[in-house]
Amino acid sequence: MRGIDTQVRKMRRRVFKEVANLAYTSDNLINDVEALPYKIVDYDEPEFRESVYRERAIVRERIRLAMGMSLRPENVPVHATQGMEETNIAEKYYEPPLMQVIPSACNACPENRYEVTNKCMGCIAHPCREVCPRNAISMVNGRSVIDQEKCIKCGKCKSICPYDAISHQVRPCAAACGVGAIKSDHLERAVIDNDICVSCGMCMVSCPFGAIADKSQIFQLIRALQSGKKIIAQVAPAFVGQFGPNVTPEMFKKALKELGFADVYETAIGADAGALAEAKHYVEEVASGKQSFSLTSCCPSWSMLAKKFFPETIDKISNALTPMVATARVIKEEHPDAGVVFIGPCASKKLEASRRTVRSDVDFVITFEELAGMFEAKGIDLGTIETDEVMNDATGAGRGYGVAGGVASAIEECVQEYYPDIDVNIEHAESLAECKKMLMLAKAGKKNGCLIEGMACPGGCIAGAGTNIPINQAAKELAAFKNKAEKKLPDKED
Repeated sequence: MRGIDTQVRKMRRRVFKEVANLAYTSDNLINDVEALPYKIVDYDEPEFRESVYRERAIVRERIRLAMGMSLRPENVPVHATQGMEETNIAEKYYEPPLMQVIPSACNACPENRYEVTNKCMGCIAHPCREVCPRNAISMVNGRSVIDQEKCIKCGKCKSICPYDAISHQVRPCAAACGVGAIKSDHLERAVIDNDICVSCGMCMVSCPFGAIADKSQIFQLIRALQSGKKIIAQVAPAFVGQFGPNVTPEMFKKALKELGFADVYETAIGADAGALAEAKHYVEEVASGKQSFSLTSCCPSWSMLAKKFFPETIDKISNALTPMVATARVIKEEHPDAGVVFIGPCASKKLEASRRTVRSDVDFVITFEELAGMFEAKGIDLGTIETDEVMNDATGAGRGYGVAGGVASAIEECVQEYYPDIDVNIEHAESLAECKKMLMLAKAGKKNGCLIEGMACPGGCIAGAGTNIPINQAAKELAAFKNKAEKKLPDKED
């Protein structure tokens, strides 16, 4: 479903737009929030659920999350606007859990189930029954039927069926989760095990019912802009193409200033600094044999995965500042009185920014999807903007961080340029499932001497949970943006 303008995406965008509009225009916030579900679900006959009442109930929870509040408990009376005073401020950090399942929106999809479809021909050979190790398949009225109590989910029946008549049903959210964090409650609805979850957001973008959502800071960000405080935006390299095929980086920069941001920096300048730091670390520690291998640190979900599931690798994770933090510190040095917002494709950056060691550097994190809602609320059409702005802060290496393999490639190029006598062994993995496999191999000693890049999202940052366009299109846009950089590599400091 990635890159398709589904009804789920339209609803998410509508909620972000309306919440942003509340921040910009509301004179009576409590009343306006109460009225908002009726504004969004303004019809009498349900469009997506069995009733408009359920549709409005789901929208209420979406609004709460979009305003940075938590979901309401199902079994305790809590007013829809409870907590509004605490959220109607200019500064508010995310309170975990970030990813949440809206119970009333969950379809309680089968977790792991094989079912015979109407494609069954009732063939005489009946190979599905013959290969079943538990005799779970029988013939009823000339068709195969699977006894779910006996079925052990081995899949042999599906593999042998000559008509492809047996379907394997799994939860899309669970299938997308590479760490097994999706569980079930007593009603078979999905729940997230927050002790395991690494907040990548792949479950959220994979749910066809839009039952999983994350918290947002757009309301608080707008309040900060309205307060008169200087707010400077830093934008991840993956922004190119996210707001229209003809919107140039310079037009995007101008649009951000029209929203009220004092200035705009490329997060890729922090990536440039990180590439140099990690190249030096690789040469001095890994290539020298002092350290068996090293892991990149720019993807928060990858780092969380290593720390939670492979704690013995913690000392292998790079100590270099992530591009977001490194860029924020540059901004704070140049503008000590300014607040900093990171605008990117990533959901897990929201939690990275809430860490105590990062709070003083990054004040807000919003995604491209959330930013689009702000543009819509203000009526800014990026495609019509005329500008003389310039965006040329970073090198091609730093901009390349936005795609899978780009981090390792940038580090490798820096090693080859500044340490030509050193051979570099590069590995990279994308998707949490592949990242786990890579870490298992590293733990077993099969990746010694390697620099290992991990990306939680298949495709890298351009495939993050907060993106707006198809992954292949984003990859092309980023490649063009990278090639336009005046410099290929950052300068090595003496």
